[in-house]
Amino acid sequence: MVLANDLQINGSRLHPDAVTEAQRQFNENLIATGRKGPKWFEVGAEKYRVLRREGKTPLPKPTVLDCGKPFSIPSRDEGRDIPCRIMMPEGKKDVSAVYMHIHGGGWVLQSEADQDPLLHAISDGANVVVVSIGYRLAPENPFPKGPEDCFDAAEWLVDHGHAHFGVPLRFMGGESAGGHLTLLTLFHLLESRSKFHLSGIVLNYGAYDLSFLPQARNFSKPLVLTPQVMVKYMDAFLPGKSPDERKDPSVSPFYKDLSGLRLPPALFTCGTEDCLLEDTVMMALRWQMAGIEATTRLFPGAPHAFSLFSAEELPASKECREVINEFLVGRLAQD
Repeated sequence: MVLANDLQINGSRLHPDAVTEAQRQFNENLIATGRKGPKWFEVGAEKYRVLRREGKTPLPKPTVLDCGKPFSIPSRDEGRDIPCRIMMPEGKKDVSAVYMHIHGGGWVLQSEADQDPLLHAISDGANVVVVSIGYRLAPENPFPKGPEDCFDAAEWLVDHGHAHFGVPLRFMGGESAGGHLTLLTLFHLLESRSKFHLSGIVLNYGAYDLSFLPQARNFSKPLVLTPQVMVKYMDAFLPGKSPDERKDPSVSPFYKDLSGLRLPPALFTCGTEDCLLEDTVMMALRWQMAGIEATTRLFPGAPHAFSLFSAEELPASKECREVINEFLVGRLAQD
């Protein structure tokens, strides 16, 4: 007799046989590219940001689309605005919701204008206004500066989004560090705007325990994000914080007490060749243990940041964008 299992993971998505030869070759090419260039901490964050914009790092050169428009939101600091970028659905007059996006980059790299194709696909596919937040970056502006910008932007969108865009803020999401900041921002809104409720959040390969879960410590492949690189990101973002301090829920959302919170349904996505895979699986499990809907989609062989590559270049990126849009459209239909 086989006992029923109350905790199930689709093991076939994690099996090496699920990884296509094309995906294996893509990863090998990424590793080779990464070995050719410097690490960000070797040349400094400012110079590396320039290299990334020039396409001289493992991640693709940002494609800037004409349909993306600059925007700004007031910050808590007098005279300082938060730079943002708006992506509207093309050829459509009536949008359904506002989606607040928080970019990744280890809290050190990238900007609100570095993922236009992804945001365009979400805007068009789900018929939403995407507002991407240009929060302050470390090491020039370490914790809590970046999160505070995300908090300020979210509060403004809650208070003024409907008047400005004709529809309310209903979704938040981000990639990598942006997934982490999405959760911190959600928990902040639960306190500062307690009557407000999101329809859903999208968490793509986020970092939720900044003291590192085992896989983040032990990941051995030099594929986009490694333990060494993560340590450097953490040191820049959280200078002087001890391992115990990094486990504070205000820093690491993995340690947040979720009991009794009005959490929205969540979509978690991650590639199986990502050092943050365990962060995704364990955070999604905690969401479900709190009695909240959590959908987890794993992409065999996909590396960290895979959804930022073009859909034509990487099938997993195309599939992930389709999954995100399906989640958003589904949540809009249910609320």
